[in-house]
Amino acid sequence: MKESNISFSRFCDSFSDTYKDKYSYAGKRALFDYLEEIEESTGEEVELDIVAICCEYSEYDSAYEAMQEYQSEDMPNEGEEGDDLTEIQEKNEAEAKRWLEDRTQVIEVEGGGVIIAQF
Repeated sequence: MKESNISFSRFCDSFSDTYKDKYSYAGKRALFDYLEEIEESTGEEVELDIVAICCEYSEYDSAYEAMQEYQSEDMPNEGEEGDDLTEIQEKNEAEAKRWLEDRTQVIEVEGGGVIIAQF
């Protein structure tokens, strides 16, 4: 990232008090890795603009939660009575992730959750 190959630690420190809680620690790591990947694949430095980053990307506890914010009518069905709840949750999460990937950039966060580019 611009500012001569910024480290992850400096990236985290760049979040002012206003934005320090916008992403979890794991979310910041995922976002940092994603931005570095963009730099490597394009050969161009990404500008470190925390306000712009915070406006462009949002973190959610799950893809399903992110999808709910954008399109409630398209929500996957909850299943029939007697369905295994864990199975339903996993199916809905996978469907929600596919739905999001068809519409925007989805960055998986280690330990669960996603960061998406706003659309």
